[in-house]
Amino acid sequence: MANAFFNVPYPKNEPVYAYAPGSPERHLLQKAIADARARVEDIPMYIGGTEVRTGNTRTLRPPHDHRHILGHYHYGDKGHVEQAIQAALAAREMWSNLSWEHRAAIFLKAAELLSGPYRYKINAATMLGQSKNAFQAEIDSACELIDFLRFNVYFMTEIYREQPESSPGIWNRMEYRPLEGFVFAVTPFNFTAIAGNLPTAPAMMGNTVVWKPAETQIYAAHVIMEVLREAGLPDGVINLIYVHGPDAGEVVFSHKEFAGLHFTGSTQVFQHMWKTIGNNIHLYRSYPRIVGETGGKDFIMVHASANPREVATAISRGAFEYQGQKCSAASRCYIPSGLWPEIKQLVLADLQSMKMGGVEDFSNFINAVIDERAFDKITRYIEEARKNPVNTIIAGGGYDKSTGYFVEPTIIETKDPQSVTMCEEIFGPVLTVYVYNPENFEDTLRLVDETSPYGLTGSIFARDRYAIELATRRLTHAAGNFYINDKPTGAVVGQQPFGGSRGSGTNDKAGARANLLRWVSMRSIKETFVPPTNYRYPFMEKE
Repeated sequence: MANAFFNVPYPKNEPVYAYAPGSPERHLLQKAIADARARVEDIPMYIGGTEVRTGNTRTLRPPHDHRHILGHYHYGDKGHVEQAIQAALAAREMWSNLSWEHRAAIFLKAAELLSGPYRYKINAATMLGQSKNAFQAEIDSACELIDFLRFNVYFMTEIYREQPESSPGIWNRMEYRPLEGFVFAVTPFNFTAIAGNLPTAPAMMGNTVVWKPAETQIYAAHVIMEVLREAGLPDGVINLIYVHGPDAGEVVFSHKEFAGLHFTGSTQVFQHMWKTIGNNIHLYRSYPRIVGETGGKDFIMVHASANPREVATAISRGAFEYQGQKCSAASRCYIPSGLWPEIKQLVLADLQSMKMGGVEDFSNFINAVIDERAFDKITRYIEEARKNPVNTIIAGGGYDKSTGYFVEPTIIETKDPQSVTMCEEIFGPVLTVYVYNPENFEDTLRLVDETSPYGLTGSIFARDRYAIELATRRLTHAAGNFYINDKPTGAVVGQQPFGGSRGSGTNDKAGARANLLRWVSMRSIKETFVPPTNYRYPFMEKE
């Protein structure tokens, strides 16, 4: 029986590999890509200790090369959702009673596996399945996922260490119990790290999980599950299913033991889930925890004192890395008229130098959007903007889906700060610029704050510290992650905990203690060593 207070390794952010020509990591990643393209994966669901193959298979293809087949996954139904719930509930008692250091060891081992033997496999899967270039995959599926696992283990110990004060003769203690029931994790296509974090964060705190990833991320999700199983995760702790979203919701949200939702995805889906949970609140054993990060209409606000080259680089990276398919991607930009000509020239030069194509060619900065549905939605926004006389497409605007879902990085200059592409989330490589009179800086800050229902990320570029302070104050609720002289993307675990409020979610900050606290229910324990034996108090005695 362990009788020590254990210190886990102090977490440090995983180093990011550069994949420069001639480097060992470049060679190993290229080999992993070639190996993945050379075989066709048969991908089961994982329910309890069983690999479930239904025979009802669907095909996985690279978004940038939709004629190539990466694999087939076995599609499930409502019955498999129920089986996954029962497997989670069956595993719950042993898992929640497992000493925390043994839970921690599993996830620390998973981080080491991802850092070493699985690094190139998970990156290759993300590149091929989600059309991310080598650097975008490295910072996501390798580094960020590793960071989530290591930092969350450390945050878990910090939570457990937080104990109440005790008075003489009394020992007060605090327990951090797992939730009573199962957690439902619903994960998006765009970040493999998020797909890994949403089920593992609750599991780390002793919960058991039903995990439904986006179908366009299943190829890499399968590798995550492979890593967790090799790390020693017991059967039934995390159950991975591929089912129709409404079918999963119908079963999960009507189950008495539903205890929590960990979600990243669209605002509309999250709001529908919340409404369903509210309508079913009388069914549950306890009030479910609802944690969600949804959309964004993220901004770059530029002051007249800003450095044009810095702004241009922030636009080129912040708006167009991973084809703008980040909830934090810059989608609207406010630039003073005095700086616009130079910034415009610099950005157009950047865009002209960007190559677009498959991820296998490491010289391509731009790759494909995730699927045909996204392609059609993004291009519809571009065509509608093209028809509106208040808009001018100054860069890009072209697209082609004959071999892959390619959309050119597109910049729209608008005369109307309330135009559609300034207000609505597009989730693609489309940036809209509004040029304002520098004398109207404060009024433009109001525009930034009021134009969008979201509040995820945003940035201010300025060298004038008074302008920076004013923007920081006026935009308090416009962004949960606010950047000064930097692009509004690229939050690092342990450095910039991520999440927004307003229409962007519950702001429970992935990559922070705050998120892990949502997956426990605290119990206060008071032990009195010498209990009183008389009900009377001294004030009751006669003079």
